Amino acid sequence: MARTKKGRAVSGWVVIDKPAGITSTAVVNKVKWAFDAQKAGHAGTLDPAATGVLAIALGEATKTVPYITDALKCYRFVIRFGQATTTDDAEGTVIDTSDSRPEDAAIAEALAAFRGDIMQVPPQFSAVKVEGERAYDLAREGVEMDLVARPLWVDSLEVIARPDADHVELEMVCGKGGYVRSIARDLGQALGCLGHVLWLRRVWSGPFEADKGVSLETIEAGAKTPALDVHLLPLELGLADVPELPATPEGAARLKNGNPGMVIASNVEYGDEAWASYQGKAVAVGSYRAGELHPSRVFNH
Repeated sequence: MARTKKGRAVSGWVVIDKPAGITSTAVVNKVKWAFDAQKAGHAGTLDPAATGVLAIALGEATKTVPYITDALKCYRFVIRFGQATTTDDAEGTVIDTSDSRPEDAAIAEALAAFRGDIMQVPPQFSAVKVEGERAYDLAREGVEMDLVARPLWVDSLEVIARPDADHVELEMVCGKGGYVRSIARDLGQALGCLGHVLWLRRVWSGPFEADKGVSLETIEAGAKTPALDVHLLPLELGLADVPELPATPEGAARLKNGNPGMVIASNVEYGDEAWASYQGKAVAVGSYRAGELHPSRVFNH
């Protein structure tokens, strides 16, 4: 006999405006508990010291997490010049200093090398795996690692403010897997003055915005009550960057069973990924082929 899952079969997205001082995992666990949800996950970790958008998927919405993870994200952050730290942010120990401070023009010129397709080495204190272990665990033990550079798409990187010689505020829009701390470290090195992240905020991630996010205090206040469901957003938002194809009634029935189903196509090309909707709800996501969607994921909600 199949084991009954604990909790409610609730599905959708909850956008938290994450405060500083708490891990992303702890936020996910708190939201899952508050909604009494059977399943939860998030679309992109934020460091404990960082604030802003933490998009949490509940139930069937977890099947759309990869699409938010792959979406562009916007970060606002301040770099403190003149100091390198163990963690490349203000949480770490200062390991080197410099009296040099860059001019505004030098910063603007240096930023050009950090736009477009770049290669980025993750911070020593990061979640990347090294021979099966997390880099941050090895770093805490004092192990110095030669981490492999990873590709990153930086859509834009601009100066927002220069409050004084020691600091610059930047805004970056980038793709999946970007480390703002690496940008601060590498920019400081390129300018010959060293640098680390003083503070960091994720302004938006895909369709989700920090200013429209929910506070943890609100989640805790409404925990385990029906009032909390007002903060639940449709799982379909996780598919905002994927073409939508309306399914026929017969097609929807077939798709729900995991079989190819007829959809009404517009400008979707053969082989393109798309999602099928029926009566306003997502039925499946998959590959479009000659009038049918061949599902890779099916939604049961």
